[in-house]
Amino acid sequence: MTDFTLNAVVRSDLGKGASRRLRRLEGTTPAIVYGLGKAPVSITLEQRELLVKLENEAFYTHILELNVEGGEKEQVILKALQRHPYKPIVMHADFQRVDESCKVVVHVPIHFTNEANCKGVKTGGGVIQHHLSEVEVRALPSQLPAFITVDMTAMTKGQTVHLSDLKLPAGAEIVALTKGADHDTGVVSVVAPKGAAAEEASAE
Repeated sequence: MTDFTLNAVVRSDLGKGASRRLRRLEGTTPAIVYGLGKAPVSITLEQRELLVKLENEAFYTHILELNVEGGEKEQVILKALQRHPYKPIVMHADFQRVDESCKVVVHVPIHFTNEANCKGVKTGGGVIQHHLSEVEVRALPSQLPAFITVDMTAMTKGQTVHLSDLKLPAGAEIVALTKGADHDTGVVSVVAPKGAAAEEASAE
């Protein structure tokens, strides 16, 4: 069973200098917890534990249990993450408190399956073109999908899968689609190779 628990310690030493010392000398990551009308709380997390948890894709969309030393456990989601540009270090993390009765917005990754067997590639000579790798989803915490799957098997050359074509759990909605039909952008397409497209245009 996947463990979505994080242990944390409240910190009072704030500022950029303090954050650098925490990461360098103590091997911890500064973070903040906010939301649900409660005061924000600055905390630190053990860097190695956090990095291990982040290897699980579901960690980014799942309800997490934050066990703060000397305090009560809180249900949160990971809202933002700041990584070092080239070192395997998490510079800072933001966690939002959640309530089962309140919807939240998270970025959910898109998984493209069966690309090697895509009809538009195998028999149509097309090329797969990805437009999005994740999408903003609004749902109750218990309804958040870990990822959204797009099966590429039956896609033909010239076809595009749009946001409105994505399958989500009941109760979940794509934020962009709530803003109007003109926000129904493409997610993935099967297109003619660049050279072939130019030849077709010349022929026309």
